[in-house]
Amino acid sequence: MTAPASDITAILLAGWRPVPDPLAVAAGVEAKPLAPVGGEPMINRPARALLSHPAIGRVIVLTQAPELFAADPATAWIAGHPKVRFETSGGGIASSLVALLDRGDLPFPMLMTTADHVLLDGAMLDQMVREASGTDIAVAMVERGTLLARYPGSRRTWLKFRDGWWSGANIFWFGSVKARSVIALWREVEQDRKKGWKILSAFGPLALLGAVLRISTLRGGIARVGRRFGLVARLVAMDKAEACIDADKPDDVVLIEKILAQ
Repeated sequence: MTAPASDITAILLAGWRPVPDPLAVAAGVEAKPLAPVGGEPMINRPARALLSHPAIGRVIVLTQAPELFAADPATAWIAGHPKVRFETSGGGIASSLVALLDRGDLPFPMLMTTADHVLLDGAMLDQMVREASGTDIAVAMVERGTLLARYPGSRRTWLKFRDGWWSGANIFWFGSVKARSVIALWREVEQDRKKGWKILSAFGPLALLGAVLRISTLRGGIARVGRRFGLVARLVAMDKAEACIDADKPDDVVLIEKILAQ
């Protein structure tokens, strides 16, 4: 079930929230992915990482306004690349993905990441493809010890489980059409956040109890939720600390530019 070379569809999320983003405002650009990091729009680096990886055959950029990237001289190369296709996003990420899936325009397997994942590189993609292949869905995370060993001053949001403290790495894997059920559930949460408790309950009483009491391991919890949906789900614990450092706040940009300068 390993993905053949050049057969993976990469989804690059390049949208923005309806509220003003501080990085975009400070840079005087209309959209966060166009805000500069390391001397160029932040979207350029993850786009190059995806396009240069031998296992990725196509890149779909999902955004509210594709014309912004074509009009900007610094990002026009993405719009003109033969392996890139822009798609206009709808009311949410999951809703847009479901719409594309129902249209038959998203071949599996898929790897999804974000335009603010400026430090994304070939080693991270290698690990994700290697460890996620054979699953229906996988999520990349970084354990706190991995990050603090290299960047002790970095501050992240951590989820505490019995097998460690984890932070998201903004890399997701959808290996087969079976993943659609989880994406559809995600869409329900997007559409009505008041149903969040009900949605969580749908994963089963053990998952619900584990979430409340935090007694589950994250690895086991993800696998168990997968079985609940009749699919294979896996946590990919990223080796590189940089996998969970994205350009979300001004402090993040300072750290990222320091890392790039090295």
